[in-house]
Amino acid sequence: MDTKLTTTNHATNVVGLTYVYPVISRRLGGLSVGINLNINNACNWRCIYCQVPDLKLGAAPALDGTLLESELRFFLNEVLNGDFYERFNVDQDKRVIKDIAIAGNGEPTSLKKFADVISLIGRVATEMGVFPESQFVLITNGSLIHQSKVQAGLKVLNSYGGEVWFKFDSATTEGRAQINNTAQSCKTSLENLILSSQLCKTKIQTCLVDYNQQGLSMDEQVAYLDLLKQVKVMCPNLDQVMLYTLARPSLQPEAELIQPMPMAVLDLFAEDIRKLGFSVSVNK
Repeated sequence: MDTKLTTTNHATNVVGLTYVYPVISRRLGGLSVGINLNINNACNWRCIYCQVPDLKLGAAPALDGTLLESELRFFLNEVLNGDFYERFNVDQDKRVIKDIAIAGNGEPTSLKKFADVISLIGRVATEMGVFPESQFVLITNGSLIHQSKVQAGLKVLNSYGGEVWFKFDSATTEGRAQINNTAQSCKTSLENLILSSQLCKTKIQTCLVDYNQQGLSMDEQVAYLDLLKQVKVMCPNLDQVMLYTLARPSLQPEAELIQPMPMAVLDLFAEDIRKLGFSVSVNK
C-alpha cells in the first residue's frame, strides 16, 4: 500500500509526476489536485513559513504543455476510474475532487505563458467531467497581477468559474519584509488585489505565524483592518478572508523562530474582521 495521504502531506512528488500532485485539503475536506508550475523551486518571494526545500529566487521555467496535459489526464483518470483512493488509503469522506489548484513550489503567475496553462487545465478538466462540479483555484502572492499576461490568465480562469486566493499576510512594510521577504509595497499589493477581484472572483488568504514569540501585534492588527476597510470601499464584492496558520514545518532558515499562531488569537482576529462585513474562515 502507498503512503497514506493526509492534510499534512503536501509533497509534490508523492505520485511521481512532474507537474501534478494530490493534496488532501484541510480547508475543503477532500482531494485537491495540485498543479506545480515552479518545478525549479523558484519564487519571487521567500515567505519564512514556506515548506519548499532549497527555495531560490526566480521564476517558473518554460512549461512542457504536452507533459502537463498527459499527466493531468492520467491522474484524473486514476482518481475517477482507477484505484487511487485505495492505494493511498484516503479516508472515505475525503474521496471527492474538491478542486484543481495551481500552487506548487513558487509563484505560478511568473510563468511566461501563464494564460495558456490556465486554458489547458480548464479544457482537460472540462472534457473529463471534473469542471464545473469542482473548483478551479489559483493560489498566488498577487505580486505580478499588474502584468498583462497574468491578467489574460485571470480572464480565462474566470471563464471556467475559477477563483483567486490572494496572499496578504501583512499590511505593514516591516511585516511584509519579515514574513514574506518582499519589498513590494502594501499599496501595490492592494492595487493588484483590487485588479484581481475585477477580473475574477478573489479571496484574501492570510497566514499568521508567531515570529520570535511576538504574537500578533496591535500595529499589525490595526494595519490589516485598515486595509480591509479600504477594500470594502474600493471593491465591495471582495468579501471573503481565509485565515490560517502554520500546519507543517517550515524549511526556511527562520524555521526555529516561528510557531503556529494560537487558534484563540486567530478566532479573536476573525471576529474583528467579520465586524467589517467580511466572511471569514479559520483553519489550522
